[in-house]
Formats: sequence, C-alpha cells, structure tokens
Amino acid sequence: MVYLTRLEHFNAAHKLANPNWSREKNEEVFGVCANENWHGHNFDLYVTIKGEVDADTGFLMDVKKLKLLIKEHVINKVDHKNLNLDVDFLRAKMCSTENLAMGIWQQLQPHLPPHVTLHCIKLYETARIYVEYFGD
Repeated sequence: MVYLTRLEHFNAAHKLANPNWSREKNEEVFGVCANENWHGHNFDLYVTIKGEVDADTGFLMDVKKLKLLIKEHVINKVDHKNLNLDVDFLRAKMCSTENLAMGIWQQLQPHLPPHVTLHCIKLYETARIYVEYFGD
C-alpha cells in the first residue's frame, strides 16, 4: 500500500454562528469567529490517497490528474469565497473547519479512479489548528 499526498492552498472567509442562537450566545461560544462582518483564513489542504502502484506507470495516480480533480471539485468552489454563502456543499451546515473537511471528502471521493482510495483530508485553518478526516 502506497500513500500519496497533494498539498493545495486556498483563501476563504466564513463566520461561526448558530442561526438559532442570539448574537450574544454566538459571541459567547464562538468569540471573534462570530464576527458579523466575517473573517478569513489562508487554508492549506492536504489530500492523501492510497492504493497499489500501477506496474506499467510506477504511479499510484498521475499527480497532474489528482491536481485537476482537486482544483475542479474543491478549489474552484472555495477559493476566495464566502464559505457560508457561496459554497453549495456547506449550505445549511455550521461552517466549521470540521464540516469543511468532511465536505471536501464528499466532493473528491466519487471522482477518484476505482483503484485509488481517499485516505485523509487534512485541513489547516491556521498554522496551529488543523482537522484530519478519514471518512465515515
């Protein structure tokens, strides 16, 4: 079994706020992340796939194809966007980094070749905070 990781980067804004709570309750729970005027992050996205190496190519997967899949199904949807308002796969969900990582998984998994499995989505919100998601 071989693991291959592709690193991508995107910038996006969001806010953490439960619409069923008062502004005061949101500020109490989420602090500055509940800012009415949003806030942004420079996200680093690590996509790790796994599988067996193809004897003919020596590749688990052509990394150019992996890059294009990530760009088409994730980066184009989230980069320089408001995650709460602009991203279809986050609609009606709390816009946390945890939910974003799970949503990215759901966007990529169906588009990988049959011999490749998505192993992990690692999403850095800041240099000190990241989420890892390994699927359901």
